[in-house]
Amino acid sequence: MSKSYDRGAEDLGNIVALEHVNLQIEDQGLATLFYISGLGLTRDPYMMTSIDNMWVNVGRSQFHLVTGPPQQLRGRVGLVVPDREALLRRLENMRKPLKGTKFDFTEHGDHVEATCPWGNRILCHDPAPRFGRINLGMPYVEFDVPTGAAKGVADFYGRVFGTATKVDGAVAWISVGMEQELVFRETKAKLAPYDGHHIQVYVANFSGPHRELLERGLITEESNQHQYRFDSIVDLQTGKPLIQIEHEVRSMRHPLYARPLVNRNAQQTNRNYAPGHDAWIAGSAAEEMDDPRVAMRQRRFEEATRQPLSRQR
Repeated sequence: MSKSYDRGAEDLGNIVALEHVNLQIEDQGLATLFYISGLGLTRDPYMMTSIDNMWVNVGRSQFHLVTGPPQQLRGRVGLVVPDREALLRRLENMRKPLKGTKFDFTEHGDHVEATCPWGNRILCHDPAPRFGRINLGMPYVEFDVPTGAAKGVADFYGRVFGTATKVDGAVAWISVGMEQELVFRETKAKLAPYDGHHIQVYVANFSGPHRELLERGLITEESNQHQYRFDSIVDLQTGKPLIQIEHEVRSMRHPLYARPLVNRNAQQTNRNYAPGHDAWIAGSAAEEMDDPRVAMRQRRFEEATRQPLSRQR
């Protein structure tokens, strides 16, 4: 045979998708200004259309924004948002209507950091080899954890969820789907008290993690046939809590799994309207899978940043 491939690079761990980040917000009007008008995302037109909750689509993932006392994620949410210049213009237009809130934004070399009206930090990246084929989406959520916790966190996900992990010094990466990761970064700073925000993931082997969590007394909610919850990541040897973050765990038989999400073309306005361009489209056709230039660019990027996740047990 004339060709060889890195078959391991195609593996997914047991966690197959990071679907949403759930945060409480005080005011849907302010949330609309930031997430929809500023970031250019899309309010789901079919689900949660009242004023007690709003679902905001970003590629194949979502923010769930529940009306209530505001919550703040102890870390950062990473997004891929196309067209940085357009993003910057939209955010600049939000300075006046969001004046008096915690809203702000700063441009960096490889991302734009935007802060929501309640202090949540969103890192907006251009599409890049690091994020595979994601042109609009949520490739990672990054959490701050206490010094010394990264390895224990990786061991927890590897053992309990059977997913791919990598530890590099004070940072742990956890595979949670195609080109999606949870990142746990150690910090010496004091963490704010946990306020109940959560993330939601889909898993292929649903009963295995449940059994592992149940044996350790970590299940906090038996939601229904397709879902359960837990909120503590612990050291598997000692049982010591490492970080608290609620996980909503769903099976792939959940009715909402792989639900198609509507994403709009944020560049389309009544002033530049072009028929047929209302929906967001990923762009030109992808390059051929065996094009050596694609593999070369990926290798160069990995050498300049970090290697792909490796499976640990």
